[in-house]
Amino acid sequence: MITELHSPPDIRAAHGLVEQSGLSFEEGFDELLGIHEQGKLVAVGARVDNILKMFAVEPSHQGQELLARMVTELVRRGFAAGFESLFVFTKPEHVTTFQSLNFSLLASQEQVALLEYGRGLERWLASQRSLIRNGTNGAVVMNCNPFTRGHRHLVESAARQVDTLYLFVVAEDRSAFPFQVRLQLVRQGVGDLANVLVLGTSHYAISGATFPTYFLKRDDPVARIQMELDLTLFASRIAPFFRITRRFVGNEPCCGLTFRYNECMKSLLPPHGITLTEVERICAGGEVISASRVRQALANNDRATLELLVPDSTSAFLMSSEADPIRDKLRHDRGVFR
Repeated sequence: MITELHSPPDIRAAHGLVEQSGLSFEEGFDELLGIHEQGKLVAVGARVDNILKMFAVEPSHQGQELLARMVTELVRRGFAAGFESLFVFTKPEHVTTFQSLNFSLLASQEQVALLEYGRGLERWLASQRSLIRNGTNGAVVMNCNPFTRGHRHLVESAARQVDTLYLFVVAEDRSAFPFQVRLQLVRQGVGDLANVLVLGTSHYAISGATFPTYFLKRDDPVARIQMELDLTLFASRIAPFFRITRRFVGNEPCCGLTFRYNECMKSLLPPHGITLTEVERICAGGEVISASRVRQALANNDRATLELLVPDSTSAFLMSSEADPIRDKLRHDRGVFR
């Protein structure tokens, strides 16, 4: 029987079984399930939102379909929680095992593979078929937390160089500004650009916030691995569907992580037939425009700075009562982390 593991002894046993399997035990799960035989924990698995993780089976019980039972139960619970697709990040050597359990491979790199249960990518792409355009197509992928004059400059520059520009807004809701707000502000901010199509990424942008690392070694370059997997998914599955042959990014003089992401694109995109173009960032008040500056100005109620950094459509939202919860949270976080 599969049971939920809540008690400290059960969690300690799960911790030991996971580490015995050469993995790292990660806290912060929605569900941690186990299978006991004669009072001993012999299999474990966990779910965090739509990600399944930390599968481990005691060596003497491997080959007894315990993994299949665990996967089936976690998938059932994931669907019951409202998710249409479930994902597994694993080592490439385990891909065939999960494929035998009806997972589909989405992307892989040397150390990590991403698989999906539910064929959500196929359904999502099919739902976007009406947006496919002929000609020279480009893409920009943005978080827009929130949409700034810098974002607008990048989109304008890119749109002038292609027939159609796909502007993908990262759909993951882990930013100060919720996805639907970010999407609305982007659409308002580029609504006058006729060749720009705005859409969300659904589940198909891999962020560092959700990328699990329990199967990696301590000294593995986690950020680089996550970037490579994200870019491989975009270049091999999303770009071909939309006939994208160019991708545009702002150059990055400030953030080391974003700079490394740009460098990763330079090496990974061309083999897939995608040309990368870096656009010079613009400044206001003597500094590069960034969403972090906007969030700081909003927390400080600095309207003068906000007017320098964001277009009128974003400014109107920031000054409205709709933005009060976001402003309050930014002020609270500033006080907590000061």
